[in-house]
Amino acid sequence: MSKEEKAISKAYDEGEMAVETPTKEFLSVLAEAGGNTFKKDKRINIRLSGHDLSGIQRKAARKGIPYQTLISGLIHQYVEGDLMEKQ
Repeated sequence: MSKEEKAISKAYDEGEMAVETPTKEFLSVLAEAGGNTFKKDKRINIRLSGHDLSGIQRKAARKGIPYQTLISGLIHQYVEGDLMEKQ
């Protein structure tokens, strides 16, 4: 737990901070923001080797997701820094 998380936890335990039920309006704003976060609004075309495409399709099938979703997810993870290049 980070220092900030510990401070928040301590404040809550000591009654200095309380949990509030979010309003319907706030939940609506969050839902809209969440929907826009992963909105796929651009198309691209790429060329892959048959071997790579078959491998991607097999892995996607094992995960139970469409192969385009797998490719999109991998690209997103790479862009966000969750997939690292080998040094």
